[in-house]
Amino acid sequence: MMSRTNIIALIFLIIMGLYPLFADSAWLAIGTTFLVFSVVAFSQDIILGRAGAFHMGHAAFFGMGAYTTAILNVNFGWTILATWAPAVLIPVIVSFIVISPIIHLRGDYLLVATIGINIIFLQILENDLFGLTGGPNGIFGIDVLKVFGYEFFEQTHMYYMSFILLGITLFIMKNLDSSKFGRAMFYVNKDDVAAQSMGINIRYYKMYAFAIGAGIAGAAGSMFAVQYSAVSPEAFDVLQSIMFFTIVLVGGSASLPGVIIGTFVMFVLPEIFREFETARYLIFGLAMIIMMILRPRGIWPVKFGNIPSFLKKGKK
Repeated sequence: MMSRTNIIALIFLIIMGLYPLFADSAWLAIGTTFLVFSVVAFSQDIILGRAGAFHMGHAAFFGMGAYTTAILNVNFGWTILATWAPAVLIPVIVSFIVISPIIHLRGDYLLVATIGINIIFLQILENDLFGLTGGPNGIFGIDVLKVFGYEFFEQTHMYYMSFILLGITLFIMKNLDSSKFGRAMFYVNKDDVAAQSMGINIRYYKMYAFAIGAGIAGAAGSMFAVQYSAVSPEAFDVLQSIMFFTIVLVGGSASLPGVIIGTFVMFVLPEIFREFETARYLIFGLAMIIMMILRPRGIWPVKFGNIPSFLKKGKK
């Protein structure tokens, strides 16, 4: 029998699958970005919601995927299809290089360090490293996806490619939750001292979470670049990282429905109230404060087993 989460995920996929039949071009574009941001939010949830690592530089991995596709396509003439594997692998490799020295940090210290990574990445983009990133103006003229001579250039094509990417991401998330890696990361999140006493290698599993999260974010970044046919540094700044971080907290960490709701609240609702201009941010900010007071664990918090109390060192 299907669990409640699986039923909700299935209903969500059906609704989003039919969405293009009822949306105009403007809302179809918003829907596409919503799907891409949902993928990024899920990748952030692996790191923050499951491994419990305070990571606020996730837009850097998102941007690495986008810029990898843009640079390889525009500067080196690679097809979009050929850039997808590097767009996933490069963020994974970079995550190992930059996160390994700081993975032992906890809480606010790790958060500040990851913000620094995002700032460094932004400076690399804006200073046009090796003449490849286009500086503050970014890179324009990214090609469309071509498969067997057929070009996928319409907004509907972009939407369904993003939809497929989200479906793959949900499949990964569900399998991750039921695997030994997912269980281990949950214990690390709950109580890393108790997890270590159970023989769980905390460093390994946190690095594993960062690698998976970075790879999925890179895939979403590649899709983002193809959708807009351009990339620029401001799309991957610290404010974007804060948004992805907030999506997980607002929706409910380690909760599939919660992340989807969080993405809707943080991205789609501001678009709905765009006509109110500046006032919408005031109302939206107040609503977020009230919501976090009333629902500190998020709109849809996950319910999962706890570590047995007798395994927690120093706790009665």
